Amino acid sequence: QDEGCAGLEITLDGPRLQFHCDSRFVLAGADCEAWLDAQALHNHCVYQAKAGQILDIAAVASEGARCYLLLAGGIDCPDYLGSKSTFTLGQFGGHSGRALRAGDMLSIDAVAFDQACFDQQAATNDLQHSLAQRCQLQVIYGPHGAPDFFTENDIAQLLQQSWTVHYNSSRTGIRLIGPKPEWARDNGGEAGLHPSNIHDNAYAIGAVDFTGDMPVILGPDGPSLGGFVCPLTVIQADLWKLGQLRAGDQIQFIPVEQAQAVAYHADLRQALLKLEVPPPLLPPCVIQHQALLRLDQQNPQVTYRSQGDAFLLIEYGEMQLDIALRFRVHALMLSLQQANIPGVLELTPGIRSLQVHYQAERISQADLLQQLVALESGLAPETLTVPSRIVHLPLSWDDAVCQQASAKYQQSVRPDAPWCPDNIEFIRRINGLSDADAVKQLVFDAHYLVMGLGDVYLGAPVATPLDPRHRLVTTKYNPARTWTAENSVGIGGAYMCIYGMEGPGGYQLLGRTLQMWNRYHQTADFKNPWLLDFFDQIRFYPVSADELTSLRQGFLSGQHRLKIEASEFSLSDYQAFLTQQQDSIKAFEAQRQQAFDGELQHWIANDLLHFDSTAADIIEHSEIQLDDGQQLVESAYSGSVWQLAVAAGDTVTAGQTLMIVESMKMEIAVPCPADGYIAEVLKTPGQRISAGDALFILG
Repeated sequence: QDEGCAGLEITLDGPRLQFHCDSRFVLAGADCEAWLDAQALHNHCVYQAKAGQILDIAAVASEGARCYLLLAGGIDCPDYLGSKSTFTLGQFGGHSGRALRAGDMLSIDAVAFDQACFDQQAATNDLQHSLAQRCQLQVIYGPHGAPDFFTENDIAQLLQQSWTVHYNSSRTGIRLIGPKPEWARDNGGEAGLHPSNIHDNAYAIGAVDFTGDMPVILGPDGPSLGGFVCPLTVIQADLWKLGQLRAGDQIQFIPVEQAQAVAYHADLRQALLKLEVPPPLLPPCVIQHQALLRLDQQNPQVTYRSQGDAFLLIEYGEMQLDIALRFRVHALMLSLQQANIPGVLELTPGIRSLQVHYQAERISQADLLQQLVALESGLAPETLTVPSRIVHLPLSWDDAVCQQASAKYQQSVRPDAPWCPDNIEFIRRINGLSDADAVKQLVFDAHYLVMGLGDVYLGAPVATPLDPRHRLVTTKYNPARTWTAENSVGIGGAYMCIYGMEGPGGYQLLGRTLQMWNRYHQTADFKNPWLLDFFDQIRFYPVSADELTSLRQGFLSGQHRLKIEASEFSLSDYQAFLTQQQDSIKAFEAQRQQAFDGELQHWIANDLLHFDSTAADIIEHSEIQLDDGQQLVESAYSGSVWQLAVAAGDTVTAGQTLMIVESMKMEIAVPCPADGYIAEVLKTPGQRISAGDALFILG
């Protein structure tokens, strides 16, 4: 059937489904126990269900994290942005933009009953791809390696080390526990205090993203743009493995050559289409510690970096914030759009970079590189004048949801973080300002120029003040937060970002504003699902939390209109302004740098600059003595204790929820196995746990 047909992705534990018409189905992916009424089922076999029958899918077995239910003809659901997939964080696609709930009805096409379909093997055992290889991830070196960002020893350690999958992993990203790098730089400069911080660029799916000292493999729901270095990228043919990694798995990175990865991907697709044995893993390669190509004589310098087997990253100039570099990126993007090169799929600009997403089967990396170099001589960004609307947005300063994100971070990620509990106080300190009101004044005085869209998610802008005297410079969370409220406003490095939706993040939080994305309505302010355009200017004005709540309720339907002024932005005029104000700008930057350096020295002296994820996740185990009639309640998953639902001495019944465990970005209830009472509670909120750990003693 059509590859675009929709099926169900089932994570860790399965649903109970009733058919209302005859249908054929198959279970794939990780093995799980399943029954059609009383009949036990197996993976990779085609079965037929009759109207009224019930399909029970139990927990995924010990290997893998997800199984898939596929039905003849697929599930009927509308396309959103060309896909039937559900993006739960963005709340769109699939079935109402969310995970399924009891009582949901899914529409499928009825099929004629066919006795021959029962127990028909869809693939031989040899063709059922073993999940044992899921922990060997084939990767391409780059874009950000040694010696520019990491030491050679860092890269060797990254490839030789076995990494543990962190419990706080999901489709967004696979967090990994392991040793911290040495780093080739002391800090990220204007991009942030930590050496992992860079000026925001586009990410590839499968990039190994160092959010501070902790690596995260970016999944299919991961961010499209961000400000952290990525030394490795998982090849396209191995992206399926990310969906089968579960908390506690040990993984190994295997470096392979780009051209071999392209051929391997094509061979794998052909094998799957023909139901043939998949090809064996590629042989490891010796990595080269250098960019693909550097044009050192070009002004500014151009660096071309490999970003997996389907992306290429072009960077301009030095590692500094320069709006002139963003204009050159824009000029290259316009030139590429006009060239219309076959095989080029998508262009994503960053602050000083442009990502080219291409089909390696249609155009080789070498041919694409040659055409990109040829375009350089024709670029003239200094002549560009671009539309630049001034968009006025309300800002609820130090909103309660930002305080909640900070508190949750301290509980479940890093209790000693120097930017918690008060991000605004941290911003004040690292910028050498007198008080919190001085921070507030700069934020409301600034004209923020939108340099990129989709920073993190959903049209979220990454922007910087046009006047350098309004620029606040901070560092990003290390490691990143696991939760940020939708439309929180934060600062990371010298950049402001408005989070397009609920999700992870690393910027220091200031407050909250209106929605950046309109899922289902077109209004006077939302011509597209996203609100802002490249080179728009954002001006904030203060509102209370209650006022913002009221504005948010009417904004998406068009009841509340923004004040938007038409304007233009000229690079030559802007550079003339910088020249005129250079003495005042230099004085401001010198004061800010002094405070930044002081904070850096304080961190170094107090061992706060780096975060050791290995030490943070050590779990102590001890022998537990049980009295007669007592039993242990154990965890089925690795994770963190989020909430306790009972206390010592409570009477409990079988099936009652005893605890909520946070694992794989889900809140999973721990049920009571039998009637009795809680003799002892063995874990506390915020404590890490492994699969098999004792949680309670049940009497």
